[in-house]
Amino acid sequence: MVALVTPMFADGSVDFDSLSKLIEMHIDSGTAAIVSMGTTGESATLDMDEHCEVMRRTVEMAAGRIAVIGGTGSNSTTEAIQLTRCAQQGGVDACLLVAPYYNKPTQEGLYLHHKAIAEAVDIPQILYNVPGRTACDMLPETVARLASIPNIVGIKEATGSLERLREILSSVPADFDLYSGDDATGTEFLLQGGHGVISVTNNVAPKAMAAMCEAALKGDRTKAMELNRPLEGLHHNLFLEANPIPVKWALHKMGLIPEGIRLPLTMLSEEFHQPLRNAMREAGVLS
Repeated sequence: MVALVTPMFADGSVDFDSLSKLIEMHIDSGTAAIVSMGTTGESATLDMDEHCEVMRRTVEMAAGRIAVIGGTGSNSTTEAIQLTRCAQQGGVDACLLVAPYYNKPTQEGLYLHHKAIAEAVDIPQILYNVPGRTACDMLPETVARLASIPNIVGIKEATGSLERLREILSSVPADFDLYSGDDATGTEFLLQGGHGVISVTNNVAPKAMAAMCEAALKGDRTKAMELNRPLEGLHHNLFLEANPIPVKWALHKMGLIPEGIRLPLTMLSEEFHQPLRNAMREAGVLS
């Protein structure tokens, strides 16, 4: 799966033509699903109307050929419900809800937040735990409680901890899906029982990521590790500055999107250009 960027012009307005081209590329490359308006899609800097429009138009462009997951998380429960409702109305297949950021809720607060959203909007919902960006860690016990709610169907787990994967696997129903949100450990995550990777690297190397995931999900460790090896530089260098700064720079250099990003994010610092170029060449996505 791809955590898709939102292409923008230099003035920060959304470039829907480039968005359409990215969607076609992912369909052609075998990407399993698109996450629209996740954190990689700069959800924090688009207003409510823009957020809903990007999700809706992504669904329209995908036209049933690839699953679309709408990023609808917020640190306001009310706003998360509103976003999830507009995603449902826009036709997404499921929603991805990042844990509330900045306000640092308790585990009980996390449980009640996600429970309220699930009860308010009848659509499959995927939890998203990324404590490195939210300052809030959803613990396995809380995940297990939430997994008992029928329309909470999985979690994107981005701690990078394989021990955390094992803890969650042992405490949730067999039909609860676990997705890695950490490209660097994604291959091993799949080999140890995970069900998918919601990937930043997949933006620039979709065919290679699809092949690696297929091998890992089949349990072919040798092939999966071999396919992942040329991608390791991307897994690291796409995070030299805050995501999605490096991946938008990479896609611009590949001629796929304009050089647009919204403040407070800025384009990639010059000191990181060469390391990322080298990683792109190693992965075979830049000549």
